Formats: sequence, C-alpha cells, structure tokens
Amino acid sequence: MTAAKFTVTFDAADPLAQGEFWALALGYRREDPPPPHATWEETLTAWGLPEERWNDANAIVDPDGVGPRIFIQKVPEPKTTKNRIHLDVRLSQSHEDKDRAALMAKADELVAAGASLVKVFDDPHTGYWIVMTDPEGNEFCIV
Repeated sequence: MTAAKFTVTFDAADPLAQGEFWALALGYRREDPPPPHATWEETLTAWGLPEERWNDANAIVDPDGVGPRIFIQKVPEPKTTKNRIHLDVRLSQSHEDKDRAALMAKADELVAAGASLVKVFDDPHTGYWIVMTDPEGNEFCIV
C-alpha cells in the first residue's frame, strides 16, 4: 500500500501574507496557477472571481515535490486557542547534534518576517528547540 498524499490546511485572516511567511519558513514556493494561465491574476480573472476575493485562498508547495502542500483559506474569525497540532520546522536530521546557532538564526529570520519567539528550550534530557508563533499566532517549533 502506498502512503497517502495529504495537504496541511491553515485558517487565516490574510492567506497571501501567511503563504509568504510559510514559504520562507519551509523553503516552499507559491503553487503555480493551473494551465493555461501564466499568473494567478490571469486565472482568477478568467474564473470571474471579483478582485476583492483574490485573497480568499493561497497554496504553497515544496519545490522538490516531497513535502505536503500547504493550503491557506480565509476565515472571518481570529485564532482564539492553542493549536492542537503544529508544524516543526526541522533544520537538523539528528535529535542529538543540533546547531543551536543555525536554529536561532532561522528564528531571527522568521521574527524579521513577522513571527514571535515564545520560548527556547535547552534540556539535556529532552533536547533543544525553539517555540514560536507565526504572524497570525499559530504555534510552531524550530527543531
């Protein structure tokens, strides 16, 4: 049996901005518009979607086609509680040998892009990781 492909879906107030943030965080890029269109503006115009709805949804993809697609949909309500699931942005393949400076540099890059640093954990038993929130308050970790 082949593993199922899946999409991770985020609710957001600003799908385009959230897509830009997560593309930076994950090394992803915006999903290409469907053929025969060259741009999303051309696509949305061809679909007859009013311009005020062009930020209703966004999707980013792994340029290598390995990681899951991230779909970001506009919702009217703000985030109100802690995530029950979150993403770990993994910079290191090893749990034991982490480059703390590289993890902090990534955290600094994402803070400059609108994220917030919540807490740095450095425990000899559980390891080193950084808890953050994205520009809309969704929790994630850099590990």
